[in-house]
Amino acid sequence: MKSGMVIIHKEKGDTSQTVVSKVKKILNVKKAGHIGTLDPLATGVLPILMGEATKLSKYLIEHDKTYRATIQLGIQKDTGDEEGNTVKTAEVGFLDEKTVAGVLKEMQGKQTQIPPQYSAIKIGGKKLYEYAREGKTVEIPARNIEIYEMKLMELNPEKSQICFEVSCSKGTYIRTLCEDIAKRLGTVRIHEVFAKNESRQVLN
Repeated sequence: MKSGMVIIHKEKGDTSQTVVSKVKKILNVKKAGHIGTLDPLATGVLPILMGEATKLSKYLIEHDKTYRATIQLGIQKDTGDEEGNTVKTAEVGFLDEKTVAGVLKEMQGKQTQIPPQYSAIKIGGKKLYEYAREGKTVEIPARNIEIYEMKLMELNPEKSQICFEVSCSKGTYIRTLCEDIAKRLGTVRIHEVFAKNESRQVLN
């Protein structure tokens, strides 16, 4: 049995599990799994463990990650990303670098976060997105996360778009983080346009 790890740059549109299936087929391995999960719309680093190396997953998944995301202010989507249905729009006030950078800095530190309804977390044996697609709402427990650093990379006031980079603990949902940024800037929740996972995971 082939064992080891391959680093894949996941393309936009693929699910993390789709990438695993492709790797298994191309490399002809029976057992494989990904470390962490990237949303279908996200691109970036997705480590795949194969064979006996899959036993290392419980150790590697604990590592911190860095994401870069561009978000659109003023549009509320039911899924929290660009593929969802627009449920609300709102005016976006004037954006300046000092204000936006200040909001991002204020959000650093330990905190609790409620995962989005459209996620793969299981409650009562079903994934949250399955409940959402059925029009059902379930109570989602908050989880402890930590934002180590968040900095502004680019600001486009004309398009009401913000590009930022965040280093965070495992289990952090960027879509929810985008919603919180929008609220602090006095507008509706944002939908995520692009997210790049630059996982800092090292095999010793």
